[in-house]
Amino acid sequence: MDKFLEFLDGQMQTPTLYGWFHLLALAIVIGGAIIAAIKMKNISERKLRVILIVFSAILLTFEVYKQLIFSYHSNWDYQWYAFPFQFCSTPMYVGLVAGITKNKRFRDYLLAFLGTYGLFSGAAVMFYPSTVFIQTIGINIQTMVHHGGLAVIGVGLLCNQVKPHPRSLIMGGAVFAVTMLMAMGMNQIHNRFIQDGTFNMFFINPLYENGIPILSLFQPLVSHQMFLLIYFFGFGLCAFVVLGFRILVERIIIYRSTKVVIDRNRVVE
Repeated sequence: MDKFLEFLDGQMQTPTLYGWFHLLALAIVIGGAIIAAIKMKNISERKLRVILIVFSAILLTFEVYKQLIFSYHSNWDYQWYAFPFQFCSTPMYVGLVAGITKNKRFRDYLLAFLGTYGLFSGAAVMFYPSTVFIQTIGINIQTMVHHGGLAVIGVGLLCNQVKPHPRSLIMGGAVFAVTMLMAMGMNQIHNRFIQDGTFNMFFINPLYENGIPILSLFQPLVSHQMFLLIYFFGFGLCAFVVLGFRILVERIIIYRSTKVVIDRNRVVE
C-alpha cells in the first residue's frame, strides 16, 4: 500500500502559468471542446445521459484520488479545506444527477447550469490556473482533467443543448442558488460542530477571507449578507457573458447565412 501511495505521490517541478504543462493541457481542452461542439449536435437523449454519467464518474474518481493523496500527505489527518464542494466541484455532482434523472425539465435546468456556470468555472481555471498547480504529478493532472472536463462538456452543452435564451440563465442560476445554499449550510455545520481546520466552501464562510479576484475586494467593505448577494449576482454576470457570447455567435452565423442566400438570389436574377 505504501509503495502504491508513493507511486501516486510522484513529484515534478511545479508547473508555471503558460509553461509547457499548462499549454499542453490547454491545447487538449480546446481540441476537445471543438470535438464536443460538433459531435454533441443532435445527440440522442440516451447518449447524452451516458456522456454525463461517464464524465461525472471520471471526475469523481480523480477526486477520490485527490482526497487520498491530501490525507496521505498529512499522516491520514483529513484536510477539511480540500472537502470537495467548491464551486468548481459542483458540476461533477450536477452532471451525475443530470445523467441519472429521467425528468427532462429537471435535466434542462441542470444542463443550463453546466453549459453556463460550469463552463465559466472550468474555462476560468484553464486559462488562468494561478493557484492550482503543485509538485504532485497526479494532482496537477487531476486539476487539468477536472477543469478541462468542465470546459469541454460545457462547450458541447452550450452549443447544442442549452437554448440561446435568457430563460437558460434563470434555469442555471436556480441550480447555482441551490448549490450555494448547500455550501452555506455546510460552512455553518462545520463552524458549529466540527471546528477542525479550515473549511470554506465556495469561499463564502464568514470566518475566512475570500481569495477570489475582484470579489475579494468587496468582502471587507460590505456586510456578509450583502457580500453573498454580490457573490451570487457576480457569478450570474459571468454566466450571462457566456450565454451572451453563444447568442452573439449564433446571430452572426444566421446573418452570414442569410446574406449568402440573398447574394445568390441577386446573382440568379
